[in-house]
Amino acid sequence: MSAALHLARPEDLDRVLDLVAALHGEMGITSDDATRRAGVEPLLAGMPYGAIYLIGPTRAPVGYIVVTFSWSVEFGGMDGYIDELFIRPPVRGRGIATEVLFALPRTLAEAGITALHLEVSQENEKARSLYARARFQPNPDILVMSRRL
Repeated sequence: MSAALHLARPEDLDRVLDLVAALHGEMGITSDDATRRAGVEPLLAGMPYGAIYLIGPTRAPVGYIVVTFSWSVEFGGMDGYIDELFIRPPVRGRGIATEVLFALPRTLAEAGITALHLEVSQENEKARSLYARARFQPNPDILVMSRRL
C-alpha cells in the first residue's frame, strides 16, 4: 500500500467529504454536511490558508491529511498545523500514516514552512507513539485551548 500524497482539488470534493465524515463519526465529532463542506471547499479551491492531501490512489484514497498555515514569530516564519489525519480502518497498521508524517514535512519544508504542529489526546497512546516515531515532540508546558466563534 502506497502512502503517496496527492494535493486534493475541487473535483475530489465528494471523496474528501466522505473521508471527513468517516473521521468525524469515528472520533465523535459533531458536525453536519454543511459544516464539513464549508471547511473543505475553500481549501480545495486554493485558499492559501491550508491544503488537503489525499493519501494513496486518487480514485480510491485510503485517507487524507489537512494542513493549515499560520505565522509564528517563535519559529521564524510560516508554520503548519495538522488539523486532521485519517486512514481508513481496514488499512491501518501498515505504516501508511508513518510514511505520510515523514513525507509531508519534507514537502512543506521545501515550500518554506518552518515548523509543523499537531494536537493529540493525552490518552491516545497509539497516536502519541505514531507521532513520536515521526519526530514530533510533546511540549508539556503548552495546553491548547479553544473557543468556538
